[in-house]
Amino acid sequence: MTPEKRLLAHRLAYAGLLPFVVGAALVWLFGDGKHAEQHYWVTLALSAYAALIISFLGGIHWGMAFVSSSTAPSALVWGISASLLGWLGALLSPYGGLALHGAVLIACYVIDRRVYPQLGAADWLTLRFRLTAVASLSCFLAAAGS
Repeated sequence: MTPEKRLLAHRLAYAGLLPFVVGAALVWLFGDGKHAEQHYWVTLALSAYAALIISFLGGIHWGMAFVSSSTAPSALVWGISASLLGWLGALLSPYGGLALHGAVLIACYVIDRRVYPQLGAADWLTLRFRLTAVASLSCFLAAAGS
């Protein structure tokens, strides 16, 4: 990857944290009981976004499996499992769903930490850790505010 593309990837990745951080803040802002409708829509939006990101992270494993013969078949299974767990979290109540999303985001990182070095992508793990820390913390804080 060229340095320009790498810089763009980092910027876009960090920008992708905005819905997590803003969503978690809005859950608490609208959690006073006076803003029940806004609270509902914010938790729904955050949960849907978390599910989308989890599905994206699972999809990375499919992409890696397509381009690398050294990828284990379990990468395909994990890719679908992550998507299904994200979907399940979106179906649950915000308290349970957002907590599940936070846990699955951490699980995605743990699995990526094992797989990325085998595929020559270990240099992305620092970024992945930072993104996971902020995204999962945002989900856990939003779950607590639900």
